[in-house]
Amino acid sequence: MTAPRIFFYVQHLLGIGHIARASRIANALVKDGFDVTVVTGGLPVPGFPGEGVKTVALPAVVASNAGFSGLADADGRPAGEDFLHARRELLLDAFHAARPDVVIIEAFPFGRRQMRFELLPLLAAIEKAEPRPKLLSSVRDILQENRKAGRDAETAALVKEHFDAVLVHGDPDFVRLEDTFPLTPEIADRLRYTGLVAAPPAPEPTETFDVIASAGGGAVGAALIGAAKEAAAMLPADLRWLLIAGPNLPETDFTALSRDAPRNVTLVRFRKDFPSLLRAAKVSISQAGYNTVGDLLRTECRAILIPFVAGGETEQTVRAERLQALGLADILPETGLTPIHVKEAVERALAAPGRKPVLLDLDGAEKTAGVIRSMIAESLAQSKIPVI
Repeated sequence: MTAPRIFFYVQHLLGIGHIARASRIANALVKDGFDVTVVTGGLPVPGFPGEGVKTVALPAVVASNAGFSGLADADGRPAGEDFLHARRELLLDAFHAARPDVVIIEAFPFGRRQMRFELLPLLAAIEKAEPRPKLLSSVRDILQENRKAGRDAETAALVKEHFDAVLVHGDPDFVRLEDTFPLTPEIADRLRYTGLVAAPPAPEPTETFDVIASAGGGAVGAALIGAAKEAAAMLPADLRWLLIAGPNLPETDFTALSRDAPRNVTLVRFRKDFPSLLRAAKVSISQAGYNTVGDLLRTECRAILIPFVAGGETEQTVRAERLQALGLADILPETGLTPIHVKEAVERALAAPGRKPVLLDLDGAEKTAGVIRSMIAESLAQSKIPVI
């Protein structure tokens, strides 16, 4: 028998969280014996999607503003109709060439409405395909709130009309989809909770830092890294600091941060061994993105979270507040963040007792592969039922 073919669409617009989570899932699918093609639509990110995964890179688009309301090309120019038409045709061609058994669309229809110009035609192509592949939505556990009127009804309608299942990458004992999507009861029969998609436990680090401040993709993290740099100068010089600015931080900002850095501070754009470094760190300072939190929960490092709130974003605040309630993190506000705030938070973290053990399900990538394999087996079994 040939390996089941997976066609996995992922579009990251600002940070690297979406492509990182999708890549972990894709890698788990490959290890489980699937033939996986990942279609990416954002700027390239080193190390993703990963070895053993076939890739199709569409011409990149990014968010043209913090509110995610517009699209720009890789050079920052508004994405015009001709550009978007060409992208759509490349996506449809890739789908037909792959002839998948299963299509996974990351975030949509719960997010990525900007991509309807190509995703709605993809849904139409899936419905016309013979045989029709299974269609799954891959969505994180916490959705952006403050959606416009009618959006939830539109999402539920698309799920009911087109999608065979919604893979919710979270632990229902931590947060449930209905906490941020009130129409969940309408699609409850499609939900499959997988657990959080965290990286596997990291190996021992080759280098040790006491405090690690990280800005994820870096597109919006200059203030966080800058405040951490200034806080380091106020604290004892024997504390070793690592500042990870992110691959998408503008070069001018990175250059400015490099100037006059204290001797106990190391500034880099990216560390592939970030999860390993967290194992030995005493304190982590970061936003509250899905993947960073997953890495943190694999360690005993004390977490200081600064949720991203620009453009009315709510997802990271919800996650940070849930973690704080469990005694797993402290929170600083993004708005008005100062080096003094960071200094005092680090002092509290260093003086705090050991962190509580984490009891959340962190094996979402492997369990996603299991869910999909079960769905395929069930479908095959039903197809062999004799018609009476």
